[in-house]
Amino acid sequence: MHPSLLLLTDSRLPAGGHAHSGGTERAIASGAVHDVPSLAAFLHGRLRTTGTVTAALTAAACAPSPPWEALDAEVDARTASPAQRDASRTQGRLLLRVARRVWPSAVLDELARAIPNPHHPIVLGAAAHAAGATPEEAALAAAYHAVSGPATAAVRLLGLDPVAVHALLARLTPDLTAVAAEACLAAAPLRWETLPAYSAPALDLLAEQHAQAEVRLFVS
Repeated sequence: MHPSLLLLTDSRLPAGGHAHSGGTERAIASGAVHDVPSLAAFLHGRLRTTGTVTAALTAAACAPSPPWEALDAEVDARTASPAQRDASRTQGRLLLRVARRVWPSAVLDELARAIPNPHHPIVLGAAAHAAGATPEEAALAAAYHAVSGPATAAVRLLGLDPVAVHALLARLTPDLTAVAAEACLAAAPLRWETLPAYSAPALDLLAEQHAQAEVRLFVS
């Protein structure tokens, strides 16, 4: 793995990722996630649906000058929930601001000019490219991001044993590798019809319920 990816996937990167639970907060409120085994099922489902989609889009964006507007539209088309679209653009905007300072590059400047408020997978791919990573490494970062944030949120919300949760993430390593490999096959050569479009209606519903909740700890 490229060393810069350690920074991109670090929860301490000041890009606002710590404020998003990826649906975990609402899943906990509904009772769907309540312990480590139920969290494992939630993370596996998230990785194999939205995680796979975002990994492929991230890999496609990890290039010298991809069609930014078209890629961004593909994220929109694959994100049914308005709340999830808003969360993705919020995270994308914040990551782009940080990435342009950490990894100054013409690619990130070009993206900022093309799309002032881009989706997170597009920015993650562009930032990975600016940092010198490969598309497969970028896809791996996206897959990891799809489960690590929600896992951390579950520790904070449920008081789960952090060692047990990290052991769960370690067991997901083969799945992360498989998702990254699948994402790269789908993204290169870039053809819109080959990009995955897996749906996760339960995650969409959780996102909309969370957006309407009066009391919440996480933005999404």
